[in-house]
Amino acid sequence: MLFGRKQKNPIKIADKGVVEWQYATCGYCSTGCSIEVGLNSEGKPVSSRGVADADVNRGKLCLKGIFEHELFDSAGRGTAPKIRDHWHDEWRETDWDTVLDKTHDEIRRIQEKYGRDSFAVISTGQMLTEEFYTLGKLTRGLIGTNNYDGNTTLCMASAVSGYKRSFGSDGPPGCYEDFEHTDCLIAWGSNLPEQHPIIYWRMKDAQEKRKFPLVVVDPRVTMLAQFADIHLPITPGTDVVLQNALMHVIFDEGLEDKDYIEANTTGIEELRAEVAKYDPTTASKICGIDEDTIRSVARLYANAGAAMQIWTMGINQSTHGSDGVVGINNLSLITGNIGKPGGASLSITGQCNAMGTREWSSCSGLPNYRYLENENDRKEIAEFWNIDESFLPKKRGMFQTDIYHAIEAGHIKGLWLIATNPLSSLPNSERVRKAMEKLEFCAVQDCYEDTESAQYAHVYMPAGAWAEKEGVMTNTERRINLVKPITAPPGQAKPDLWIFNQMAKRFNQEERVHFPEKPAEIFQEMASISKGRLADISGMSHELIEQNRGIQWPYTEAQRDNNETPPKGGKRLYTEPATFMHADGKAKLIPLPFIDNNEVPDEKFPIWLNTGRLIEHWHGRTKTGKIGNNNKYSPIPFIEINPDLAAELGIERGEYVRLVSRRSDAVVMATPTQRVPKNMVFLPFHFHDCANRLTLGLLDPYSRQPAYKQSAVRIEKLPDQEAAARLSMEMRAF
Repeated sequence: MLFGRKQKNPIKIADKGVVEWQYATCGYCSTGCSIEVGLNSEGKPVSSRGVADADVNRGKLCLKGIFEHELFDSAGRGTAPKIRDHWHDEWRETDWDTVLDKTHDEIRRIQEKYGRDSFAVISTGQMLTEEFYTLGKLTRGLIGTNNYDGNTTLCMASAVSGYKRSFGSDGPPGCYEDFEHTDCLIAWGSNLPEQHPIIYWRMKDAQEKRKFPLVVVDPRVTMLAQFADIHLPITPGTDVVLQNALMHVIFDEGLEDKDYIEANTTGIEELRAEVAKYDPTTASKICGIDEDTIRSVARLYANAGAAMQIWTMGINQSTHGSDGVVGINNLSLITGNIGKPGGASLSITGQCNAMGTREWSSCSGLPNYRYLENENDRKEIAEFWNIDESFLPKKRGMFQTDIYHAIEAGHIKGLWLIATNPLSSLPNSERVRKAMEKLEFCAVQDCYEDTESAQYAHVYMPAGAWAEKEGVMTNTERRINLVKPITAPPGQAKPDLWIFNQMAKRFNQEERVHFPEKPAEIFQEMASISKGRLADISGMSHELIEQNRGIQWPYTEAQRDNNETPPKGGKRLYTEPATFMHADGKAKLIPLPFIDNNEVPDEKFPIWLNTGRLIEHWHGRTKTGKIGNNNKYSPIPFIEINPDLAAELGIERGEYVRLVSRRSDAVVMATPTQRVPKNMVFLPFHFHDCANRLTLGLLDPYSRQPAYKQSAVRIEKLPDQEAAARLSMEMRAF
């Protein structure tokens, strides 16, 4: 008798008839995996695989990347331009000239009647960088509105703000290779196995070799927390308190790097004075971490030869998000853990090209981290674009989150939404819905025509998706990689770059501003104005990027001319001797008083609401909700609830409950688990008309990023389970 594997049938991989593999970069998260899509003999995409010689993913893909080729044929794709007179009318199919003319005319009508800033433009973190640059040139150089932002405000604005406050510029200073050199890693509000699985694999592979301790700070027992050496289940919204307490111990025990502080920072005395107030005994009562653990973690971090910190939305999406990032930077700076192998303050970016929009879209300033507030920056770009410098504003306009309040108040009358869906992604979504109804004109440009926000559009422009276009993206570690068109957009849909260039022709009839039409030419224009700057890409080209499966910036002409093979780029920023981007060349140590303005549980709403991602889904499920192999794992909204709380409320596994916040309510299925404490539930944010009906609209004062992760709810068991199930199914529908 045969036992074990010999008795089983061997695994057979279906032959999909691939005759050609084409190169791209994954279009989901910010990891930046190199991917190849397989085409069959009919030219149809039928398979996806990782690229073995790409440094980022080394042949691996996560669940989303494996099925990414199915996006091209997914339901809801827009195939024709559409128009209507009022948002509640039926759509009429039309031609491109009609929708482009209508959009141009409405922008000008609204600006002439109400002022230049009465029209707003909101983009995304999921287009290609050449598209971002072109949109920025169109918006800043021709349309002229200052109310221009991206949906990256919802995920990375606090990281951007924190980097600028500490270092003088945006730009993550570390890289994935730092995992291979670090002696200690603290992860703040980051659940890598589900949020960024390939980065998690890189980290875990390095940890197995180096045996460095992993500390996870998260109120929930996430998958990463389960694998941690130390898990700190912090009280939501109190990260600054814990950071101050860690610094208190480091200073009190003389564990700081005095030489590094003296040579590279300012503000040490003010920081010492503030953190002196946060002894571990006092801090523990606020942040929920016992004082001995605070001391142990502080010593572990400060005594490490090289120590690294990473974070994601658990830090960013808070009323203290920017301060939380500054606190991480403070810890890195006082221990000398910036700019050296294994010593880093590394934000794990959200969207695939959120870095591209930060670098080149001109949303928060001007190209390549230039500031609208800087006269020389304005003059330089105005001259390069051939526009009048006075046409550029002298400070940035509203953030996305403030734009909707301005619509609500009647100050903004028109809106152009590009590859973003605020009715799904913004907090307190019912308030957003009412604001959208007030718009005199709304244009939606998206590869999907069935988004919630398109309900309020007067014009719909069908765009190409992901690898139906050509251009580059920048990942979390500043690595620029190439996307090549694998298939054409469906029907009359067009690449976003084509749409922007066609719109530019209508605003640029005198042809004063040059708009190249080929992505490679646009990239070279960008490279030319990057010379000598922090994000110098002057040595790169599309061809060189593809050959090397991505290149990290900075990569200069000098590096290219020295024939670095393969091109190394700049793995780390602010290496010794550190030269930060503040005027004096030093980083700022910034004291952080704790201001307790969170919404907290009370008698009426006694439960913390925590929100976050699942590995199988992406954002509002516009993509993954239509891919069977992604959607099958979690097709309906659910909560993780502590078994003791479920028993106390008489809730069984699989029953539907009603969550109620001060904003609205939502119906979800209950899943008892020990991953959350008794006073908390976890709700994935992917489901339409669910999480963001409940979440809080408070904003960080620096980044204007919403506090998605500190809200209070109550739980009501529903007597009619069949009706609740029907409602839940309706909520998952598009």
